[in-house]
Amino acid sequence: MTKYIFVVGGVMSGIGKGVTTASVGNVLQQYDYRVSAVKIDPYVNVDVGTMNPVEHGEVFVTEDGLECDQDIGNYERFLSQNMYRMNYMTTGAVYQTVIARERNLGYQGRCVEVVPHIPEEVISRIEYAGRKTKADFLLIEVGGTVGEYQNLIFLEAARMLKLRKPQQVLFLMVSYLPVPSIIGEMKTKPTQHAVRALNSAGIQPDIIVARSLVALDRQRKRKIAVFCNVDENDVISAPDIESIYEVPENFFRDNIAGRIFLRLGMPQRKRKNGGQWGRLVRRIRNAKKIIRIGMVGKYFASGAFTLSDSYISVIEAIRHAAWRRGYKAEITWLDAESYESTPAKLRELSRFDGIIVPGGFGARGVEGKIQAIRYVRTHNIPYLGICYGMQLAVVEFARSVLKLRGAHSTEINPATPYPVIALLEEQEQLLKDRQYGASMRLGTYHSTLRSGTLARRLYKEHNISERHRHRYELNNDYREQLEAAGLKVAGV
Repeated sequence: MTKYIFVVGGVMSGIGKGVTTASVGNVLQQYDYRVSAVKIDPYVNVDVGTMNPVEHGEVFVTEDGLECDQDIGNYERFLSQNMYRMNYMTTGAVYQTVIARERNLGYQGRCVEVVPHIPEEVISRIEYAGRKTKADFLLIEVGGTVGEYQNLIFLEAARMLKLRKPQQVLFLMVSYLPVPSIIGEMKTKPTQHAVRALNSAGIQPDIIVARSLVALDRQRKRKIAVFCNVDENDVISAPDIESIYEVPENFFRDNIAGRIFLRLGMPQRKRKNGGQWGRLVRRIRNAKKIIRIGMVGKYFASGAFTLSDSYISVIEAIRHAAWRRGYKAEITWLDAESYESTPAKLRELSRFDGIIVPGGFGARGVEGKIQAIRYVRTHNIPYLGICYGMQLAVVEFARSVLKLRGAHSTEINPATPYPVIALLEEQEQLLKDRQYGASMRLGTYHSTLRSGTLARRLYKEHNISERHRHRYELNNDYREQLEAAGLKVAGV
């Protein structure tokens, strides 16, 4: 019988609900329980595919081709399992389903209302995920912050599920306790207000995870317990730490698993699976040698701030690869557009051990990326082009080596005389009909790797599968010409 743990956020966004959800799941897994997770996003967008990555962060693609929130990536990394469509929902997707059912007389002529029919659809999706994954614990992260209008309907669904299954539902609030520098004291008042806002939705948190700059002292824990109506032992300290992968260990110290087992009536089994995670944490702490990676992109600037969420899965992959080899990755953000206005800046690429151009869309910064690719190719600096970065490497090679002046991707220049990167055939009609949402090549596809290539050596097998998200690909009309000039096609 699945137990449901709702994770909600208080005070402000960006305090780590996704990492908290993933870490709690990781902790419960270490007691040999089956765990899965669901992310709820209060956007009217049906999925994340049409969202601006600077505003929302990266688009994470599941095995079965859903474009979803980056927290699904956190779940996969912390729980070591794939997530699927059932693990994600938005306001738009829920309303779309309810409206389609109404149009098909699925409600048998009854009046369809926001309440109860929208929360009932949410509950139906949550229960389906629990059954399908056979989870002992299903964690449900509710996006946004308590008190916002946008997520009230999901809190209503959580309240209704608690009413139906009182012994199977637990509420965990992740809140923030600021330490204003001018005062020098940790303040609990914002968390008190957040809990009251949650109370107004008919929900009382069972556990409060208190995020802050430093660990909570006993006085602050006691104050939260008294004013927020929770047991002092159910106030879990979550201070800022160097690596998110240490969060599960912090939760063990405050016995978060024991509190969950007690409240949901589950036996506390012997901890079995902590060794592997502990080794990862030790590897991270012991990594001292520095490897310098430059990331050439355009989705990380927001005013005067640098936002890394646009490329979070790439960043985590770099970090894990470095840790595996005993290195600590030092990642530097490089603005592609600056190379267009100031070509002399390209010389800065020489100080890096490797350069990455990740995925992206659109014309902005493209020529800067191509210049960076030309520089690293001619200066023998290791380069990894992912998606758009691979396509632009082909464009640069065609221009510089094959001397195909004006070679480009038809995404940027539909009239290019040398379309070395072109639209997938099945995409042509979709774009003519302006069907942009969830219409790219999405999800897992298979490739065959050629013997003798670096890719084959690294994968250690001929047949591989990787996740895709694109409309454009290498134009095979140019493949023979490109290979003859020295471009090695490692996999098809």
